[in-house]
Amino acid sequence: MKKTDLTNFTLSQLTDFVQGLGLPKFRGKQIFAWLYRPNITDFSQMTDLAKDLRETLTFHASFHWPEIDALERSKDGTVKYGFKLKDNNYIESVLIPEDGRNTLCVSSQVGCAMGCGFCLTGGMGLKRNLSPGEIVAQVVRVRNWLHDEAGTESVLSNIVFMGMGEPLANFDNLLVALEILTDQRGLDFSDRRITVSTCGLVPKIIELGQKTKANLAVSLHSVDDSVRSRLMPVNKKYPVADLLEACKNFPMPKRKRIMFEYILIKDLNDSVSDAENLAKSLQDIPCKINLLPYNETTDLSFQRPSDETIGLFQKTLREAGYTVFVRSSRGSDISAACGQLAGKMSS
Repeated sequence: MKKTDLTNFTLSQLTDFVQGLGLPKFRGKQIFAWLYRPNITDFSQMTDLAKDLRETLTFHASFHWPEIDALERSKDGTVKYGFKLKDNNYIESVLIPEDGRNTLCVSSQVGCAMGCGFCLTGGMGLKRNLSPGEIVAQVVRVRNWLHDEAGTESVLSNIVFMGMGEPLANFDNLLVALEILTDQRGLDFSDRRITVSTCGLVPKIIELGQKTKANLAVSLHSVDDSVRSRLMPVNKKYPVADLLEACKNFPMPKRKRIMFEYILIKDLNDSVSDAENLAKSLQDIPCKINLLPYNETTDLSFQRPSDETIGLFQKTLREAGYTVFVRSSRGSDISAACGQLAGKMSS
């Protein structure tokens, strides 16, 4: 008999499942809370459940978190984790430690269908979507690793969906994962600490804002349709004007802002006029801008602009009134920086 994987259930779904086994509703809440305690891997560890109940669960259900199969540490403190899934597919997650916080960059798909020209993950093509449990497993395993490695004082504080895959292309599973991550009985993350990044799947942007309170990040990289279409094939279906209109209408409390991510590529999108056009295009959207100097790789021909060019681009945007950060590349020596995840790790 095929067992039901409980890691794919929200609290309400798990409650429905246990009631289907003839168990009272409160048992669902107990089991759900147990699943997300540190280092729980077996029903036998759920000690406040009667032995016959644990045996019933073992017969009908299962829960399994993919193991960390490989691990690489960068000289800057970044850690990249490789997870081998049940079907032998491989995904990667990246832990970015900073002063006062630990951010985990998680994957939402095995590979990616978006084909962005600057991204190695896109070169893999899409193999499949991750299940909700496989998305959440990255957080569970790295949280446990941090606990065991550094003690209880070192905890995950932020989650960003900026790993392998396009999160909004795996929308239903993303929503389930977000509910588990933010449930107080689950992993109890604040919505303010979770950011979902998209390359611009316009129809799902508004729906994301309607169904969750997670932060939105948009991979923009140019407001010129010809340039953006060269970098990001999705722009041919959802051009800049449509994308920015969706961002203007994104449901958002007054104090929140959309994060626009902009990879600076030498002689392609890094001029002062590019910065001026960007400033003009975003003027009606509450936002901040992350500039990411391109991470050079032997697999692609793009180049990083000079520090002077980067500084001038940032200065132009700041003078136009924007909050602008230049994000330093983290983990590039272990292929963990933006656009470098390609599922090539091995133990």
